[in-house]
Amino acid sequence: MSRASDRSRPPRKPSRAPLATYRMLEPSRQRPTPTLRQMARRRLVLGFARRILPLAACLLLGAIVLWPEINSTEDRVRVQINLASQVAPEAMRVMQPRFRGLDDQGQPYNVTADVATQAGASTDVLDLEGPKADLLRNDGAWVMLQARGGRYDRTAHRLDLAGDVTLWHDNGTTMLTDSATILTADGSASGDAPVAAQGPFGTLTSQGFRLTDRGQVVIFTGQAHTVLEGAQ
Repeated sequence: MSRASDRSRPPRKPSRAPLATYRMLEPSRQRPTPTLRQMARRRLVLGFARRILPLAACLLLGAIVLWPEINSTEDRVRVQINLASQVAPEAMRVMQPRFRGLDDQGQPYNVTADVATQAGASTDVLDLEGPKADLLRNDGAWVMLQARGGRYDRTAHRLDLAGDVTLWHDNGTTMLTDSATILTADGSASGDAPVAAQGPFGTLTSQGFRLTDRGQVVIFTGQAHTVLEGAQ
């Protein structure tokens, strides 16, 4: 009887050990608990990323859309720069220029000005403001001319003066006229405008003048009127 009753009973399940008996595995790496400052910094970074990423995406999309227009603008800028480089020589302006040279007899001459501006497309013709010219004679004497304005052709060695043209000779003679032309190659000067001269000889007026041999000879042309000093 006891054996039959034992067989009729269901088998017993193995009993489980209490949870407290299992040992928890320690984590492989200790992770420190973030501080309040670190958590605030993370929130700031996340908030900044939420704002900057959409803005960056919009900028990238706008650059893609506007890239052809940017290329065409760069081409227009290049064309403008090329045009500016082409016209820049025509607008060349030099302060206090000085030109030095030797005439056909090896005598030095100087041409200076307050301002020189390139005239037209030629690089050898200059418009001058406040020009002056010094011519040195063979015997060491000199002649100087100056005016309000003028034009200097360096290739032709020609200086055209206009406006209050004044000539000083080292012998004490001073001449005033409205226009004159100086050929620096042979040291000559001439003018067809009325002339008023004053020097050791007295005073003189004429309708023009011719200066040759670097001032050694001065010829007054046209009708002339002279008042000689008493000592002469």
